[in-house]
Amino acid sequence: MKLTWFGGTTIRIHIGGAILVVDAEGAPDGIDAAELVSGADVVIERFGAALPEVDAARWKPRKVPRLLDEGDAPPAVEAWSAGAGAVLVGAVGEPPLLLLQKYDVPELAAWAEKAVIVLFGGELRERTENMRDATTPRLVALAGTETDVDETFEALEGRDHGMGIVALEAGMALEI
Repeated sequence: MKLTWFGGTTIRIHIGGAILVVDAEGAPDGIDAAELVSGADVVIERFGAALPEVDAARWKPRKVPRLLDEGDAPPAVEAWSAGAGAVLVGAVGEPPLLLLQKYDVPELAAWAEKAVIVLFGGELRERTENMRDATTPRLVALAGTETDVDETFEALEGRDHGMGIVALEAGMALEI
């Protein structure tokens, strides 16, 4: 999985052999939205408002198929809305990916402990603490201002309960 955040909620995701782009229309000045979606397999607009809905508390990742059952092409990457401001991405053989624009964390199941969760916007310290209290994901990626990110790292130093935390830098790719 590779995440490239461009600012706001605009992100390009390489996952499960596919390229997804979220909110290209909201790309910051200097980023050409047409170039951003060039080569994308899936383009998600309006932070997933048009995606099919899924209950994140009941959702389960698909299992890796047995070699005997595999076809010629890898299983499709799927994306759902997990409520307003929440996009869930599932790709066989990859950790679940949850993108959160909103403050509230949706109710999650055990899959979240293996997930990568991206928090966009402000109030990152409070939102990361809420995430840590709700579940302990594999990794939380922070997509916000330098001030919010720094405050989050300072507040959670030694109190992250084993949850990995990284900062996304606009225009820089993070491979997980």
